[in-house]
Amino acid sequence: MPYHSHRRTDCNTDRRDPGVAPERFARHPREAAEIRWIPSAPTSQSSSAAYEVALARVEYLVRTARITDIDRLVALSDGVVPASKRLGALEPADLLRQLVYLPQASIFVAEARRDVVGGAVLALRPSVVAGGFAGTVDLLVVDPDHDIDRVTDALIEEVIRSAQNKGCSVIEAPQPTDPAARTRWERHGFVESGPRTELHVAAVGAGMSRSR
Repeated sequence: MPYHSHRRTDCNTDRRDPGVAPERFARHPREAAEIRWIPSAPTSQSSSAAYEVALARVEYLVRTARITDIDRLVALSDGVVPASKRLGALEPADLLRQLVYLPQASIFVAEARRDVVGGAVLALRPSVVAGGFAGTVDLLVVDPDHDIDRVTDALIEEVIRSAQNKGCSVIEAPQPTDPAARTRWERHGFVESGPRTELHVAAVGAGMSRSR
């Protein structure tokens, strides 16, 4: 059997063939680059093999927030959640840390490669008019360096799912002034209702009903 010196390292140390590049590396907050090795005949200018770079989409994961996520969530909401000036009132970070453990609220974060890039807060209250619980989206923020449409859609979908599971019959949110933001909410069935936008839902097991 012929002896190939370039395969010795691969065989003895279980390392990858040095002629194969790593599969992925971070390129931009919104995308990753996949590098594929393409053998080619050496030229007079270079004896290196050719490489092809292809862009791949970043995956966003939405999960329930933890205490360790709160500081990052507050940083993302800078300018959206003002610091309290009232005597005895809680600062946003302290309040969010308490909400993590309260059944009357749910906090979600969206992450990409384990970095928090967005978040949403859903607060619950009983409503006689709504005939059940009403959920209020107190906060929804997204890192502008990421795909705002995709992150927002993922967070809204999780808010709706959670509200239904908790028995809400209506979900309310502040009326966006930005047309692009308004379109994102409308895509999920939210409609204008006075100074707010709202979505009527049915609790899980009662059949879904949305007003569009």
